[in-house]
Amino acid sequence: MGLDIPGATGSCPDAVPLDESGAEDLLRGICFKTGPPRTVGVELEWLIHDRERPDLAVSQERLDSAVEAVRALPLSAALTFEPGGQLELSSQPAGSLMECVDTTAADLAAVRATLGAAGLAPVGLGVDPWQEPRRRLREPRYEAMEAALDRTGPAGRAMMCTSASVQVCLDAGEEEPGPLGYGRRWQHAHLLGAVLVAAFANSPFQQGRRTGWRSTRQSLWADLDPGRSLAPGSGRAPREAWAAHVLDTTVLCIRCEEGPWDVPEGLTFREWIRTGSPRPPVRADLDYHLTTLFPPVRPRGHLELRMIDAQSGPDGWLVPLAVATALFDDPEAAETVYRTVKPLADTSGAPAAPRNPLWTAAAREGLADPELRAAAIACFGAALPALERMGASGAVRDTVAAFTDRYVARGRCPADDLPEPGDLTARSLSADQSPLNGPSLLSGPSPLNGPSRLNGPGPLNDHTPPRPGKAASA
Repeated sequence: MGLDIPGATGSCPDAVPLDESGAEDLLRGICFKTGPPRTVGVELEWLIHDRERPDLAVSQERLDSAVEAVRALPLSAALTFEPGGQLELSSQPAGSLMECVDTTAADLAAVRATLGAAGLAPVGLGVDPWQEPRRRLREPRYEAMEAALDRTGPAGRAMMCTSASVQVCLDAGEEEPGPLGYGRRWQHAHLLGAVLVAAFANSPFQQGRRTGWRSTRQSLWADLDPGRSLAPGSGRAPREAWAAHVLDTTVLCIRCEEGPWDVPEGLTFREWIRTGSPRPPVRADLDYHLTTLFPPVRPRGHLELRMIDAQSGPDGWLVPLAVATALFDDPEAAETVYRTVKPLADTSGAPAAPRNPLWTAAAREGLADPELRAAAIACFGAALPALERMGASGAVRDTVAAFTDRYVARGRCPADDLPEPGDLTARSLSADQSPLNGPSLLSGPSPLNGPSRLNGPGPLNDHTPPRPGKAASA
């Protein structure tokens, strides 16, 4: 939900009005930029809580002071804050998994230390288990988003203000067919995505009570909007399916220079082009419209995997990053996983993700679902040798193996290990102890973890040099 396109603050630069064919050509050209997969990025969202009393809301003044301190850090990643005060770090595209891990871990160490000095902690859970939705940002985008999403119920505000995720960004793939071809990867993502939901489900609570879902966050996305959070329908080639989906999804808002933004009801982007009212849309409007669509897999030149709950502990985030990268970018693993997840299409049926039986079972049951458990065991089993082939460090491989042993092999997910909200602590969920293997393997300097291992000898640096990547890929 970051403001990552020109005109995002409300300016609408003069340009030639779009027509339908021009909009379709733009969408087909920018959604899948193909080439040999070799870059990776990650976007990490964190809830921010008091280290000692996470059940109490952090005051606006205290949060503002912490934001100012974190913004002053010399981070590699882009730093943004979400409507409810969640912190998001968006890495630069990296030429290898280990380059992404190293730079992100260094950024997180600096952020944790700065927040810790203020008595705050970044907490990795898919949904805040304590707080009601409370919007902290008053920008026009979020005023409009709240008004639009309120039409379909409370899920929109909860998503905006109380949810957090790990989003993995991978190249779209090659133009040619095969295990690394973009068509295969697109289908792969929507079936493997349900397995990732189940394996990393980490949000069983909302406002102090159990919800009946292992991933309450995923249930919120499914309830969000009749079309905005859906994947494109099946039966068409990926580029054509995405272009049609974008144009046939309703416009969340129409930006203007002054005053509140217009929030039309029921106006698709295609109808806006055809009517030209209240003004003809231009390229910047189409770019902005794309940022208001929240499908589980969003093609932005690369593939943005958006279905994974935020993970607890200092190193929890790297497991979905490493597993997803291995399963998509290693040809042998990609072929194995494709054969594994292809039968899941029978369970998912015709409805688009995430509103089909497969994704619903993943969010509700996690790996207690036998079909998803069997698929996860095969997928994580393929990931471990793939990570070794990709040059992942021993520390990363050990962390993935520990997660596999603790959760996947036992048909469990992180949500199954969480105590009731009254027994949760921000300290145990953030930067002190990894839920997998004790003290963090990747922690940098913080009030509790001492000197960083990133810059000295140790398992994290035992990897091959990264390959050069494509600068704008992720």
